[in-house]
Amino acid sequence: MSLRAKKVSESETIMSEMIMPNDTNSLGNLMGGNLLRWMDIAGAICAGKHCERSVVTASVDHVSFKLPIPVGDVITIKASATRAFSTSVEIFVEVFSADIKGGNSRRCNDAYYTFVGLDDASRRPVTIPPVLPLSREEQELYNGALQRRELRLILSGRMKPEEATEIKSLFLKK
Repeated sequence: MSLRAKKVSESETIMSEMIMPNDTNSLGNLMGGNLLRWMDIAGAICAGKHCERSVVTASVDHVSFKLPIPVGDVITIKASATRAFSTSVEIFVEVFSADIKGGNSRRCNDAYYTFVGLDDASRRPVTIPPVLPLSREEQELYNGALQRRELRLILSGRMKPEEATEIKSLFLKK
């Protein structure tokens, strides 16, 4: 397998779903768990394309539910790779909602997912290709990924706060 850096657009994934009554809560809005499942699927497809292999979800963080999504709306889920680490890749997933005619379009949700690339035979983590950001927005997401990763590691108990150099740099005067 080649480990050439991949442009964000090479693995970007866009997925749509119509919100049906069985997807909703008693208020007629999409249930959060259903949305998280679809976001995980879109993120996994994106990560799999980036890694060129099977992936598993390692973490989900910074989930925001900004606006309710009513029955009958159509959601579009956009997933893009922000940065790769040695065996994992961070995927930014955004959710947009609109009515069936495409009107009343709005951004409703977003989250960061982390996926680990696995060797097909051993199912063990393997080195994955780096992300190559091209636009200013892609570069900003790429740059912020180190801080988000440190925060994930601290909250999971896998890094001590004093070891988080990227997060500390936010608070130190230059």
